[in-house]
Amino acid sequence: MRTTAPISTRLRRGACAAAATAVLIAGLAACAPEPVDPAPSGTSAAPSPSSTSTASPTPTPTPTPTASADDIALPASCDAIYSPAMRAELEANIAPLNDPGVTMPATQNAEALQLLESGLPTLRCTWGSPSERGIATNVSIVDPAATADLAGALANTGFACSEAQGGTVCRLNETLIDYDDNIVEKGESHFFRGNGWVTTVWLDYGPEGYTEDIASMVWG
Repeated sequence: MRTTAPISTRLRRGACAAAATAVLIAGLAACAPEPVDPAPSGTSAAPSPSSTSTASPTPTPTPTPTASADDIALPASCDAIYSPAMRAELEANIAPLNDPGVTMPATQNAEALQLLESGLPTLRCTWGSPSERGIATNVSIVDPAATADLAGALANTGFACSEAQGGTVCRLNETLIDYDDNIVEKGESHFFRGNGWVTTVWLDYGPEGYTEDIASMVWG
């Protein structure tokens, strides 16, 4: 009859087998190659941007307006805009000069009147007393671009414009009937040259060469 080994003996053998197995696994683990870290990627640090500075653009200087040989200064008084001969004619036929009661504007054209009332440096001269007979003249300093546009507007409203004395003159003459059925002759003229503008309205008395005389005195 076979004798059975005691339980303690079986347990010891089982423990030894387990120990041997553990030793074997440990040995295999010891022989396994170490894991190799993945090769570093071939990327390299991006180069820093160039430190080259960009030069700031040089500001363009604002051009200084160039004075034209045709530009004028505003006359100091009405005495400076008439030749002795024209002044004598006016004194004899339509005095006085600058009666404060004469309020007639120097233009009745809407665009010209708007420009005059915009604050232009202006010398105003009138002849005659408050009545249906008189002259009103303005000498103004103005932007030549504005007068070029105005000359075109005047031509479109019936003024006859032409070159004269180094500038442009525009004229319109009319025959009107007043409230008393009287015939009234009316004229309006504009002279442009450089930065100067001479505008005149006259009623029932417009001396020949009036605008041209002023242009000769103001521009020389």
